[in-house]
Parts: sequence; structure tokens; C-alpha cells
Amino acid sequence: MDAATPERAQDGPPLEAIESLFPVYEIRVDGETIRYYGTPKRAPEPMMRELWGVFREAGYDVRLTVHHGEYVLEAEPIDLGIDGIPWTNVVLFLATVASTLFAGAMWYGIDPIAEPTEMWRAWPFSLAILFVLGVHEMGHYVLSRHHRVDASLPYFLPVPTLIGTMGAVIKMKGHMPNRKALFDIGVAGPLAGLVATVAVTVVGLYLPPVPVPEGAADPDATQIQLGFPPMLELIAAAVNQPLYTDDPTQNVNPVVIGGWVGMFVTFLNLIPVGQLDGGHILRAMAGRLQETIAALVPGALFVLAAGLYYVGDYSWNAVFIWIFWGFFAVLLAAAGPAVPMDDDRLDRKRFVLGIVTFALGVLCFMPAPVEIIN
Repeated sequence: MDAATPERAQDGPPLEAIESLFPVYEIRVDGETIRYYGTPKRAPEPMMRELWGVFREAGYDVRLTVHHGEYVLEAEPIDLGIDGIPWTNVVLFLATVASTLFAGAMWYGIDPIAEPTEMWRAWPFSLAILFVLGVHEMGHYVLSRHHRVDASLPYFLPVPTLIGTMGAVIKMKGHMPNRKALFDIGVAGPLAGLVATVAVTVVGLYLPPVPVPEGAADPDATQIQLGFPPMLELIAAAVNQPLYTDDPTQNVNPVVIGGWVGMFVTFLNLIPVGQLDGGHILRAMAGRLQETIAALVPGALFVLAAGLYYVGDYSWNAVFIWIFWGFFAVLLAAAGPAVPMDDDRLDRKRFVLGIVTFALGVLCFMPAPVEIIN
């Protein structure tokens, strides 16, 4: 880091616009980062709300830090482009292709360990999963770009589960401009993902069913049973296609499971806590009241698990997922959602859209998403 004169920082906001709130006694430049050393005239939070707009107009994001007892405004350029090939994203995507093919093979009755060269036949399942998850995350990505919020491309998460993945995420840097941006970015993922989910589900329902592998229908064999959410049943009824719930010799086409994944991911993401989509949407709709609601969510999930187990007579392995998410929600609620710099109320149209989005999320709920029957 080398000392710099104000001329070195001419790309930043006008110095006079800063000094009314933060008198600057030194400016340093380190690469693209401009550091302003000074003394705040106001409390940090209200000061940063005003200064943030000044820096944003100049194309910078800014944060207040303390270095060795000195207050420093650290300004970095808002970078909305993709620099070079995002190798981490590419590698994770290819690994997720492999993991979903591996998991999908089993849904097609193929042993991926004994017959690894046959895994490719599960490509419709893999494509369905990647399409649903990818569209969901690209919804966030596109709206982040629209609101000039720096966001990464999706990171797919390959994990050896029944579906071969734990989903996908994007990373966002910098501050959230306002409630409008927070809402739009938060709601874009679930809505885009649901459009993809409906499309995948309809295609899957028209594809031929997959016979249950020999021996799997044996009452003494361990079976994996998926719960069907109301949305899946409504789609099946709308296109007049069976779900084979009453035929022990047939399973739905594995592509339908891709739609099931989209619905399950949508419901989980719309839980209104922390950095989940539901947390962002509710923070934009309800303001700081969201923190109170989020604090009640873990208890609600624990009560749901207890009710399903003791009253609904579901097995322990079927309800454990809600216990897991109850503890996970504690951590998410403690971290909290993104806080917009401009905290003005959301407009009525977006508020109504938020209610509709949560209602669609309820249609994606299933009491026992996965149950292992011994």
C-alpha cells in the first residue's frame, strides 16, 4: 500500500461530498481499493447510509472499518462483469453432472458401481435437476445484475445424496441498495425456479414410467418413499397423467423427480429466515418485523416434527429433516437477512407478489419429503 494524493483517487466520489460527514486527512490507494482515513461526524450507521449513495453514484461500494484505531472508508469498484473463466464454478458444475448421473442411475434401476458405463442413461434425470437448480439461481443472478449488485455465477454443490446434489448458490458482495432490490433478487429465484419446475414436471409426467427394479417391491426390502407435495398432484391432475402411487410395480419417470426437487428446494428456500430467499423477501415486505418472525421459525419446525411423529405417526427418519432444519434455522435467524441501505416501504404490487410467492411455497410443502421404510 503506498501513499497517494487526492489526484490518485479522482475516479472516486468528490472529496467535498465525503467530508461533510467524514473529514478526510489521508487517502491511500491499494490496487483498485481507495482508502479514506478520517473522523466520522455521525454515528456509523446513519453516516454510511448517506455516504453509500455518494460512492455508488461514482461506481464504488464502500464499507467502514477500523485499522489500528483509525476509521477508514474502504471503497472498491462495483464489478458486474465476469473476469476470465470462472474455473471454480465450472469444476463444481462438472462434478455435479457426475454426481447427479450417479444418483440418477439408481432411479433408473442401474447399479452405477457395477455398471459405471451405463450411468450416461440417467442424463434426463441429471438434466432435469441441473435445469431446475440453474434457472432458480440465474433468476437471482439476472436481477442482481439489474440492480447493480455484484453477484457470482451459480456454484453447484455435488453431494452423494439421493439426488446427487445439495443445490446451488450464488455469492453476493456489497450492500443491498433498497427494499425493492432485496425483494426482486429474493423473489426471482423461487419464481423462475417454479416455472422451470412446472415445465420439467409436465415433461416427466408424459415420459414412460420406470418399472420398479426386481426385488425392490419385496415387502421385506428397504424402500425409499418420496412424499408428493400438493403442487405435484395438481400438475398431474391438470395434465391428466398418473403418479403411480397405487401401483407397486411402477415408478414415475425420474424426470418427475427433477420437478420434485424443484418444489422441495422452493419450499426450503422460502422459509423466512436469514439469507434464505424467504428471509430476504419477508425483510423487504415487513422490515425489521422479519427478525421477530424468524425467531419463531425454529420452534415452529420443531413443533412440526413432533406433531408428525407423535400425532401423524410418521417414522423418525421421515421427520428428522425438520429437526435438522430447525437447528439450521437457528443459525440462519442469528445471522439475519441482508439489510437494505434505503429502508423505505415496499410498493403494494411487490407486497402482493410476495404473498403469492409464499402461497406457492406452501403448495410445495410435504410432511415427509423422504421416508425410509424397512
